[in-house]
Amino acid sequence: AQIKTPQQINLEELQEYSLIGFGSGIYGEKHHKFLLDLADKLLQVTNKKAFIFSTSAIMGEAKVAQDHSLLRKKLQSKGYMIVDEFSCKGFNTNSFLKLFGGMNKGRPNAIDLKHAEEFARNLQKKMKPNPGLSH
Repeated sequence: AQIKTPQQINLEELQEYSLIGFGSGIYGEKHHKFLLDLADKLLQVTNKKAFIFSTSAIMGEAKVAQDHSLLRKKLQSKGYMIVDEFSCKGFNTNSFLKLFGGMNKGRPNAIDLKHAEEFARNLQKKMKPNPGLSH
């Protein structure tokens, strides 16, 4: 899979992919401004599959859902179908935390990466057509 920054994205090129991941660290309870700006510029699609990911200082199912909500809404408004979402702890040096050396130093770590691999494997399973189902 190719990894690109929002600035490297060619909007027309995205049409070629069957699954697209959108993610960044969380800043002030939302994804990075560059990613949110990209989401605003996306071309309208019909049920293009996407997933959302992030790193954040604070975890929890409700917290992740809230952190992802703005990006999720933007993607859904452009016709993207969110297949799944993933988040793990990330190193945080925002505001006063930098005075104390940050929070979650060393994160994401090997365990976080293992969870990301499991997430990716589950995404692959979700993307495979089920031969027992007819459309």
